Amino acid sequence: MSRKDVIEEKAWAILKEACEKLSLIPVDAEYVKNGSDWNLLMYADKEGGIGVDECEALSRMVDPMLDEQNFISDQYILIVSSPGLGRQIKRPRDFEFARGKEVEVHTYKAIDGLKEFTGILADFDAGTVTILTGGEEKVFERKAVSSMRLTFEI
Repeated sequence: MSRKDVIEEKAWAILKEACEKLSLIPVDAEYVKNGSDWNLLMYADKEGGIGVDECEALSRMVDPMLDEQNFISDQYILIVSSPGLGRQIKRPRDFEFARGKEVEVHTYKAIDGLKEFTGILADFDAGTVTILTGGEEKVFERKAVSSMRLTFEI
């Protein structure tokens, strides 16, 4: 496991603990380099969406937890945010969060003449994604999916 993976797993544990206390849904923790800076990105959500006040409360809760555990030796910027509407569904916990919600699936190659499909995420495993669309199940091989996102209404 790489150093980055270790940091992300420890940050994920802190995020889960804090979200549980605040009745939020943990979505992801990422440790990424942005130019010369390191960013620790923590994403959370809740039914109906998360607001600025909840992000601020979550940030105030995780910051001292991170300081106490002190497992990141680099200087970094903590960013707590909603996952955003355009965020790709790619990790197992993203799929868990999206189960039962409407998603857009984009494929590398056309399937039945189409490369974009919309439906309810019904199931997934390591090799496939299943959506309900038009009253029927559509199963995609994960390697055929170029991107997948939650849909949103304007």
